[in-house]
Amino acid sequence: MIKAESVWNDVVKIRETPPLVHNITNFVVMNNTANALLAIGASPVMAHAEEEAADMASLAGALVINIGTLNPQWIRGMEIAMDKARERRIPIVFDPVGAGATPYRSQTCRDLLSAYPPDIIRGNASEIGALVSDAVMTRGVDSTLSSDSAADSARRLSGLYGCVVSLSGSTDYIVKDGNQILIFNGHPLMPKVTGLGCTATALTGAFAAVNADYTAAAAHAMAVMGIAGEIAASTTKGPGSFQSDFLDALYNLREQDVRELLKAG
Repeated sequence: MIKAESVWNDVVKIRETPPLVHNITNFVVMNNTANALLAIGASPVMAHAEEEAADMASLAGALVINIGTLNPQWIRGMEIAMDKARERRIPIVFDPVGAGATPYRSQTCRDLLSAYPPDIIRGNASEIGALVSDAVMTRGVDSTLSSDSAADSARRLSGLYGCVVSLSGSTDYIVKDGNQILIFNGHPLMPKVTGLGCTATALTGAFAAVNADYTAAAAHAMAVMGIAGEIAASTTKGPGSFQSDFLDALYNLREQDVRELLKAG
């Protein structure tokens, strides 16, 4: 169970610090995730070249790895950055975008996770399921499963890599060491906007940069995502305006919003 006060304390820390979040992420979402990090108060940097991956990870408060648009050069940059992040003991947040869609994508995830176990894995139900079973398939990058049906997979994955698993869906599950936190915030419009899952991963990096309890950090990030989504949906006309309304909701988020809207268990 998380408390509104704890969620808000992390938001304040992000706004006051602000942490530098190094993202090796995909072409589709770079603008979205950078703007979301700025809106919550963090400082984003998008750097994937292997020639600077270690240097950038040396400056960051957290590393976010997102495999959405894979190529061999980016994978090498991910390896270098993850190795440096583990050396520095800064949090690594890993998003297995589209795991289960192709053997190349699934194997890349498993290779990276085995070599450089992250602190947090954040994904949808199909992605989380595909990391523990070859029988689970993903439709492109979209989930074919509900988060409720993948909760057992999340627990297995957490045990396999000794990390927090943040499973997103209509209910978000944050699991570690047999314990779980449920977040019930969010809105049905959110899956209609590309990149919001990746945004959740980036925000998780910001929260992990200011809170060494990575289970709490992951839960706080998903709570803020869901609350901002609900606020945005109350004024939006559709998916297009939702994107800008969501950024405004993050930027203008107040302690009162968190206290009134947080739904967790």
